Parts: sequence; C-alpha cells; structure tokens
Amino acid sequence: MKVLDFPLAKITILFIIGILFCYYREPSLDVAGALFIVGIVLFLVSYFLTQKNKKRYLFFGLSTYFISFFIGALTLLFHTSSLQKSNYIHSHSAFENPKAITFTLREKLKSNTYNDRFTAIINTIDNKTYSGKIIVNIHKDSTENLIIGNVIKVTTTLQRSNSNKNPNQFDYGKYLADKQIYAQVYINKSEISLNKKLKKDIWYYCGRLHSRIVRNLEKANFNNEEMNVALALILGQQQEISSDIIQDYQYSGATHILSVSGLHVGFIMLFINFILKPIPNTKKGSLIKLLSILLSLATFAIISGLSPSVLRSVVMFSFLAIGNHLRRNGSIYHTLLVSILLILLFEPYFLFDVGFQLSYLALFFIVWLQPVLKNIWKPKNKIQTTVWNALTVSFAAQIGTLPLCLYYFHQFPGLFFVTNIIIIPLLSFIMIAGIIVMIVALFISPPILLIEVFEKSIYLLNQTIHFIASFESFVIRDISFNFYFLITFYLLIIAFIIWSKKPGFSKISFLLITIILVQISFIYTKKEIENKQELIVYNAKRNTLISVRKGKNISLFTNDTLSKNNILNSYIVGNFGKLKSTNTIKNTLFFNGKKIFIIDSSGIYENRIQPDILILTQSPKINLDRILQDLHPIIIIADASNSYSIQKNWKITCLKKNTPFHATSEKGYYKLE
Repeated sequence: MKVLDFPLAKITILFIIGILFCYYREPSLDVAGALFIVGIVLFLVSYFLTQKNKKRYLFFGLSTYFISFFIGALTLLFHTSSLQKSNYIHSHSAFENPKAITFTLREKLKSNTYNDRFTAIINTIDNKTYSGKIIVNIHKDSTENLIIGNVIKVTTTLQRSNSNKNPNQFDYGKYLADKQIYAQVYINKSEISLNKKLKKDIWYYCGRLHSRIVRNLEKANFNNEEMNVALALILGQQQEISSDIIQDYQYSGATHILSVSGLHVGFIMLFINFILKPIPNTKKGSLIKLLSILLSLATFAIISGLSPSVLRSVVMFSFLAIGNHLRRNGSIYHTLLVSILLILLFEPYFLFDVGFQLSYLALFFIVWLQPVLKNIWKPKNKIQTTVWNALTVSFAAQIGTLPLCLYYFHQFPGLFFVTNIIIIPLLSFIMIAGIIVMIVALFISPPILLIEVFEKSIYLLNQTIHFIASFESFVIRDISFNFYFLITFYLLIIAFIIWSKKPGFSKISFLLITIILVQISFIYTKKEIENKQELIVYNAKRNTLISVRKGKNISLFTNDTLSKNNILNSYIVGNFGKLKSTNTIKNTLFFNGKKIFIIDSSGIYENRIQPDILILTQSPKINLDRILQDLHPIIIIADASNSYSIQKNWKITCLKKNTPFHATSEKGYYKLE
C-alpha cells in the first residue's frame, strides 16, 4: 500500500499546508472560520450524496481536504497567543512605563554572561489579569532560592524581543514569536517580591524531579562537566553545557545526541522491553507491557521537562507501542503521519521548529532510504553487518537532512560517518547506564561504583568527540545555500530514491527533470546575484561597517580593518558574495548616483558637500540643526557606534525638521539599492 493511498496522508498534508498558509498569509479568524463552516456544509452535502451515488466520492474527498486545510489554519490561529485579548501584548502601557507585574517561573533556560534566564507565565499587570509567556533575565548571583513554580512580583517595563538588526542573521525575535514569547524583562534580586505560595502544576513537579536528580548526582560527587553532558543525553537538559563542548559536538556531526530525540527514546523503549521480557505475550501480559511502556515514556517526558524534542519522540514511540499491542503491522509511514498530525493539533508552531523538521526528516529517510543503501552490500559476518547497518542509517539520516542543514546552518561536518560508527556502540552503553543512574537518583544518591562507570563512559565520549572535532579541516563552513537550492535538491534526492527502488522510464524522466530544475536554480541564482547592487550600513556596536555590493563582489568600508567581523560574514554567505576589498572609511562615497557623506567623531564637514544621504558615526559633537540647514540631506543614518543619548537628541531634531531619521540600533540595518 503506497503511503499517499492512505487517506490520513493526504489529510495530514492538507492540514500542514493550512498551517503554512495561515502562518505566511495571516488570514483573520472570521474569514478562516466562515470558510471552515462552508467546508463543513459541503462535507455534509457530499457525504449524503455519496450514500445515494457511490460515483461522487471525488466531491466527498475534495470537501474533506478543504476542511483539513482550514482545520490547519484555525489550529494555528487558536494557538497564536497574540490574538487572544488577554495576552499582555495588548497592554501597550506595560511596554512604555514601569508596571507592577506578577508572573510564575515556568522553565530554566541557558544562562548568558550576565543573567540567569527563565521562561515565565504572566499573571497580572497592575492587578489586571493577563496571560502569555515572557523571558525573565535575572542578574547573576541574584537567583538563589528561585525555583520553577515561584510566583514573582516586580515593578518593571516589558521589553519587546529584538528582531535581527543585520542582514542574513538569525532572527531571534521571530524565533521567540514562534514560541509565543513576545517580551522580556531584566531585573535584579533586590527588585523581586516572592509570593510564599508556589504554583504547583506539572511544570513545578517536573522541576522538582529534575532538581532532585541533580542534587543526588552532586552528592555522589559526579564531575560537573560530565554531569551536564549526562543531563543532556538522558533528559535533554542542555542549559549548563559549556560552549566548547557544544562546539565539539557540532564540528564532529554529533549535535543530535545532545538533544533527546527518537534515538534516545528508542533506546529507552528497548530497555523497557528488555525488563518486561519475562512477562508472557498473552492478552493480559501484552496489555501490562503496553501500559508499562506508555507510563514509562510519559514519566520520562515529565522528568525531562516536556521539551518539544522529547514530546514528539514520546508520541511517536507511543503510537508504535500501541500498534504492536493491537498486532497491527501497519506502515511506519502511517505511524509517522499520525504522530505528526497529533502533535501539530496541540502545538502547530512545532512545524516551524528546526529540531522538529530535522527529527522527522531523519526518521523518514532512515525508514525509506536505509533499506536501499543496506542492499548495496551484503556483509558475511556479524561485525561487518553491524558496522554496515550503522553506516547506512547514518548516511540515510544525513542525506535526508543535508539540504535543510545547509539552508539553516551553512556548514557540513565531513566526519559525521566516522563519529556515528564510533559513538553509537558507546552511546548504547551510556544510555542504558544513564537510565539506571537517573532512576536511582530519583530516590537516593547513586552508588559510587555506578557513578564512576557512568562518569568515565561520558568522559570517554567527550574525548572521542573532541578528537574528531579537532580535525577542523573536515568541517566545511560558510556554504551559501538558498531556498531554490533547498527545494530542488530535495526533489532530486526524492527522484533518485524512487528511481533506485524500481527503475523505469517514467522514473528516470522524473529524475532527469529534477536535475534540470537543480541546474535552473543555479542559473537563476547566478543571474540574480549578477544583477544585484546595494549599499548596507550595518548595526555594529563600537564599530562602523558599510558594504558596497556589485554582483557577487563586496567592498567593505570600516574604521577597524584588522578584526574579523561575523556580521559581514553572515551577509557574504547568505548572498553568495565574495569579499573583494577591505578599506578604511572615507568621508564621501558614491553609489548609484547618490552622494553619501560620513561625519565621524571629528565632526568635520564642508558646507558645499550637499549629500543625498548623511551618515553619523562614532558620536560626533555636532549641532545637527546647523548641519541640516547647511547640507540639506534627504535622510540621516545613525549607526550603533553612536551613544544612545545622542541618537535620541538627533531623532528629536530630525522630527522638528521633517527629515527622515534611521537609527540602526532601533530599526536595524539600512539598505540602499
């Protein structure tokens, strides 16, 4: 039975398309609801018609897909917190002036240099009930005794999450908005008023269980560095892992093992099945096994903090367990589709989570492509078979996720296959030992012998990863890869797999067409690059950066020609560019017939310049009123090298003179085409 012949496959696809349509087109709730009601009417009419005339199944099918589409759209709308009237985003005054805000700590995040960070749920603003998630930044050394479930009252101003201020950079504001977080607060312990009564919900008990495990591991003198990796491997808690270790895992192609996924939950399910093996496979015994597996997976999800990666993996394997219990040897593709549909019904924004996308792509390609790769060679002994199976699984997952990884991260770890062959056997032992240690740590401090074995195995894993990551020449970085490449490369991969499974004329034709489409995407991208000309004034603190692009060649103008700049690197990679030259900033630039004049810290200018664009940098001590009278610029640009107070005064001056003012620290980079 082909996957697309399964009715739920088409329903799930239309449901996902509905979510995507709603996400990018943003229809109103009234319009989407009205169309959904129309769909229900069509569905009911078509249902009764098909009862009388079986030939009208097409109309019934189309109405079903129509409803599926709008259920997807409505699901996203209902889960968009900003559309709810009670959400704090509608309290505009809370973003302008300090207000008395109460919130409940929900989850501990990774700390940065200055602050410990949490997610929290807003309760009230000035004694009025509001809802919604925020990020709480509490100055370091101020967070003693704070736990998940604490209800905090503080007088502060909500700050909107910043979007990316430079081209082709990670959009942190959009990332948080997809998690329904629209604001942050920055506070000190001295400003906090703690409510003695804790909010004891599931998140509180998750936090308590996690804290109990950590406390018992610390009592057993578990080395801090290895313990942080253990908590990531077993429970998906990455908050305390050092950036050096994370970098090693990235360079070696093993980042996926730090985020609990199907691999980890699969190990847990195998371990549970092993423990339950003595129970007979009778009707009653099978039910006991099923309930034990479901309860164990649910407990694991709670202990790990109900993170998205854990939830989707637990849902997936729960469906597998239910299918096995019902003795239905249904297609694994159907199980994947059902789990996707169920997860997105409750959390549609998971669809835009990179981890969600990579996880399901990896699972799909392992199921679909691995058997094809496996049949290329038939090993004759058990060791060769084990190694070959590990290799084919690794290659299938990597091929399936490669275009998406290149699109998001622009790098490729060349030694991923070596990493997976070496670490999978070690990881198997670590997972089993880790599950035992975490279960024991729930109740008591684990025995020293058990801790030492577990600690040494993680130390060995870290050292192995570090050794592989040390071959940095095998990490291919700064790969330019756009959306056209993403789509056409996936079409090529899919066409090749279809053809390799069962060659035929129509399939080879499809493969050749996808090859042509890949070539067209390259040609179109090249043409697009060659015709592009733009000048960018970047938002860079304590530095002035201006780039001029003509085709793929980029010239940089800066007051610091020696330092390497990641801001520019993101722009070069994202635009298939090449840095042609790095120059010291000149006072005058010309671009596409526009005269650009730059006033730096010297504050020197000449009345006869008369520029179209005036750029102010390095906080010059100038009288902007006089400059506007003398130079008559069309627009004023102030980059982030200027102090905030000076920019504020300049903005007021420009408003009085009706001269457009663009501060990069407020509006982001300035682009002239």
